This record gives sequence, C-alpha cells and structure tokens, in this order.
Amino acid sequence: MSILDRFRVTDHVAVVTGAGRGIGAATAVALAQAGADVVISARHADQLEAVAETIRAAGRSALVVPADLSDPDAAASLAQAAYDGLGRLDIVVNNVGGTIPNAFLDTDVAYLEESFRFNVSTAHALSRAAVPLMLKGEGQKSITSISSMMGRTAGRGYLAYGTAKAALAHWSRLAATDLAPRIRVNGIFVGSVMTSALEFVAQVPEMMEQLETKTPLGRVGEAEDIAAGVLYLASPAGQYVTGKLLEIDGGLQSPNLDLNLPDLM
Repeated sequence: MSILDRFRVTDHVAVVTGAGRGIGAATAVALAQAGADVVISARHADQLEAVAETIRAAGRSALVVPADLSDPDAAASLAQAAYDGLGRLDIVVNNVGGTIPNAFLDTDVAYLEESFRFNVSTAHALSRAAVPLMLKGEGQKSITSISSMMGRTAGRGYLAYGTAKAALAHWSRLAATDLAPRIRVNGIFVGSVMTSALEFVAQVPEMMEQLETKTPLGRVGEAEDIAAGVLYLASPAGQYVTGKLLEIDGGLQSPNLDLNLPDLM
C-alpha cells in the first residue's frame, strides 16, 4: 500500500451535515473523490442537488436529505437514512453550526442555549444515533466535528459561539474516550474560511485586509483546506489519531477580526 492509498475511503458511507455549500460541500466532494458514497443534508434542496451532481460525477452515490438540522431529531435521523439507503455507515462529519456574534449584554440565556443546541446537541444527536449502526460494520469508523479557533481563543463578541465551539471540541475528546477503539472521534479548529459566513466581510475591503494581515499565512482559508483535514482524520491515514483537535487556521493565535464592540460604561 502506498502512502496515498491510506487516504482512500473506497466504498465507505459518510454522512456530512451542512453540506449544501462551503466546508460541508467541499468535504462531501472530497470524501466522494476518495471513494465514499455520501449522505448530504442541509436546508436547501437545490444546493444539495448541485453538490450531489459533483459527487456522482466522481463515480459515487449521493443521497440527498433536505432537513432543518437545527433540530437534533432531524440530525439524528440521518444515521438511519444512510444505513437504509446505502447499506452501511462508516464516517460522520458534524459540520452544521454557527452563531452570529453578539455583545455580552445582548447574549441572553436563550441565545446561549440556542447556540449550544445548534453547535453541540445536533452533533451529539447524530453521533449517538450513528454509533450502533457504525458498530455493525467491520474496521475502524470515524466521527469528525467542525469546531472553531474561537473555541480555543478569546475575542469580544464571541461568547455564545466560542463557548459552544469549545464545548464541541471537548465533546470530541470525551466521546473519543467512550468510543475507542472501534470509533475514532476528532475535531478541527477552523480559522477564517471563505464561506457564506464571511460574505459580508468580503464586501468590505478594510475588513478583508484585517483578516488577511492578522493571519500569519496572509490569507483567508478555502473550504478545501478543511476538507483535506477531514479526509485525513476520516481515512486510514489518520487511523492512529483520536481525541484530537486539528488546528487548520492559517497559524492564528488570536482573533483576526475586531468587531469594534465598545467597552462597558
């Protein structure tokens, strides 16, 4: 086996959430190009169909499941959909999530709990439903969750988002302990990546310049940068890695975007 063969996931079945665009779409396509059949889910069926066409062009099967993945029950249902539709389940990628930045006094308990549900509860619901089905197959299985560098650093305005992403990161460490050795669980601390979440920044040259100049590698990331990391963690290339958070963030050690929130007076 060559080293490149270790990055193959031939005939495996993966579930990728938030797969209509951005990191989720790039990840679904990367897994397909490496040999997997993929269940893709997000809100918008038209976006999913476009991703599915690319997956099928790579010679793999795509199962499209439009759903509101802010609902943990909807997320959990994807596991059985994969098993029933494609016959097995090997890889789960928890990509759905996100929270709009907010000032501290505007972050009420409901906002915090909503952020936790969307970023953590959905990942747990899908993973919990997936585990019994993953254990029916032979070999190692993999769960990868998309966290954020804001889950390991501090920045004003990111209390809800950063807290939820930090929880998701530690959830990955704890789940890895519970599920070893049959199922490896890892995560990725993602930096600034040019997805729909940064569309408003891309329209403001001064903000884009700030993102780039404050990132040690001097650029905003691409969705494929993250997809490559997911493939590593999900494939035999990462078979000796579990309970870890891979940092794919351009070298960031602190936030690279100042939201200009004022001091409390």
